[in-house]
Amino acid sequence: MYNPKSRKAEEFIDHQEILDTLAYADAHKTDAAVIDAILEKAKLRKGLSHREASVLLACELEDRNQQIYELAKQIKKDFYGDRIVMFAPLYLSNYCVNGCLYCPYHAKNKHIPRKKLTQDEIRAEVIALQDMGHKRLALETGEDPVNNPIEYVLESIKTIYSIQHKNGAIRRVNVNIAATTVENYRKLKEAGIGTYILFQETYHKESYEHLHPTGPKSNYAYHTEAHDRAMEGGIDDVGLGVLFGLELYRYEFAGLLMHAEHLEAVFGVGPHTISVPRVCPADDIDPDAFDNGISDDIFAKIVACIRVAVPYTGMIISTRESPKVRERVLGLGVSQISGGSRTSVGGYAEEEPEEESSAQFDVSDRRTLDQVVRWLMEMGYVPSFCTACYREGRTGDRFMSLCKAGQIHNCCLPNALMTLKEYMMDYAAPATREVGEKLISAQLDYITNPKVKEIVTERLAWIEQGQRDFRF
Repeated sequence: MYNPKSRKAEEFIDHQEILDTLAYADAHKTDAAVIDAILEKAKLRKGLSHREASVLLACELEDRNQQIYELAKQIKKDFYGDRIVMFAPLYLSNYCVNGCLYCPYHAKNKHIPRKKLTQDEIRAEVIALQDMGHKRLALETGEDPVNNPIEYVLESIKTIYSIQHKNGAIRRVNVNIAATTVENYRKLKEAGIGTYILFQETYHKESYEHLHPTGPKSNYAYHTEAHDRAMEGGIDDVGLGVLFGLELYRYEFAGLLMHAEHLEAVFGVGPHTISVPRVCPADDIDPDAFDNGISDDIFAKIVACIRVAVPYTGMIISTRESPKVRERVLGLGVSQISGGSRTSVGGYAEEEPEEESSAQFDVSDRRTLDQVVRWLMEMGYVPSFCTACYREGRTGDRFMSLCKAGQIHNCCLPNALMTLKEYMMDYAAPATREVGEKLISAQLDYITNPKVKEIVTERLAWIEQGQRDFRF
């Protein structure tokens, strides 16, 4: 039944194909010749199939595992340089009609406070986020057609884009809401969203149906086919993700890559991003209740193997993970991280009292955005607040074609440096600014085009004089 070009969930995520893939990976996990051939293919930087990548994930030859890590680091460097894109989630509402067993927003949870931001409250939250320095948001809501209809989401997006506060502005709004119709995706596109993100949670259909006993999300096929409908609605940047810990990680890994292959086969462009969250403590959720948890070592290998398999796809890690884990996976493939995040409804303008928490999950990295920015720079990374590709129409296949040709570097590093300079001037603590100025000066030398370097240097000076929002 496996058919990556099929529009039916159970055919492009075929259970038997995944089982066959895992059996193949087990059969070759110590086969040096097969592993070496896959590594040689991976060095071409054109990606791997789900079956090839699964062999690398299963590999038990330590010297080959080290090669996987080194290759992941090099591919990350080749495609993303030292840039790390910054964002923050904004939860609009935690009203939800679903019965998801791993999420505290499930409908049967009667003691978590239910909240929904008004447009005035959204304005206050956005101003607080702007005052931190954020330019990119990921909107989150529970699924509730009465409390969180598409009209509410669209109005909220319009409100967010309308707010100019001092030098602050949200320049890109990504959206993570429940699976919906082509018509609604078209409305989101018209509202100017960046990426539509939807986590599969688990690709194992039987487990999926057990974990989603009630509510609209219980429909496996409708949920799994949502990205197809989003692309039909004109959204050409979509984001995938699974919640590691719900099912066997190697099964999820294969399913995730099969989903990426499906999008490439049908629409000619794979996912813009892949997220790698793990089950973590939340209001009435104990991660120990799920017996498929993964260690930090396995988590790091998953990240490395995803990076090798899909070189052009951005990878996201949230504040679910500790600073130590985040540091480890940054070099292996992660290209976007959140900073100063709140997983409660609102919580930026005024922090919630602990006894009234509406948080979806516990945050492990509780540092401020400025602390995260300085931490990244001290490790040699360039925190980027850039949203230029989205605003210049470099999305979907246009972005991917530039990325695959290696031309995106001519835009990305200059834009990253200019947006970082804005952050330094408007929001950074003195110690952060000192580190940042040195980093920007050093990174200018990595701009190989003399004309581009000249323009960037000139614009950096203009930013110091008060001008804003330059982009290539």
